[in-house]
Amino acid sequence: MYDKRPLLSMKKTFFYNFFPSKAQEEACKINNTPYEVTRELVEIRDLYPAPIIDKQNPWQIKKKLTHDEIVVGMLLIPFIEMFEYILRYWSLDVGKSLVNGCNVCVDMWDVTEENVPKKYEGGRVWFRILPNDDFSLWCTELINGRRLKVGDEIGLYWDPISSSLVFKFLYPVGLSGKVQYLGP
Repeated sequence: MYDKRPLLSMKKTFFYNFFPSKAQEEACKINNTPYEVTRELVEIRDLYPAPIIDKQNPWQIKKKLTHDEIVVGMLLIPFIEMFEYILRYWSLDVGKSLVNGCNVCVDMWDVTEENVPKKYEGGRVWFRILPNDDFSLWCTELINGRRLKVGDEIGLYWDPISSSLVFKFLYPVGLSGKVQYLGP
């Protein structure tokens, strides 16, 4: 799932149109409606190379699971992490489809048991944009199958070589690298 060559990527960002064209301005006057700022997803040349995926610790997105994520069967992916670590590797058309409200199905590998990775495909895992511009990763089968709990820590990264999301269960509740006192 790794390659030694650096991967070229194009960053995705929103272009906001704050100023109406003459035709839009006239249409607003005729309809007596205010002009609404529009936005469009565009690609821009990346000034910096894409984040390097460390073979020893590739988990670019780490998170502790919340009650809502477990109950609903979806993981919340913040806007910045989605744009920095996932969308940059997607085509502009697929990215536009996602930010315009369509669900985008992806393949996902669960590599928790490294010798026996499990693949989720065929519409069982998908991304959706939320009203606040964060994203949700719907993966009910994985959450239920792994019996994930509130507070469990997981890791995710997009593998540009296989064009798939990679998941790993990192730590159960309370064992995220901290020594716990369990009493006498």
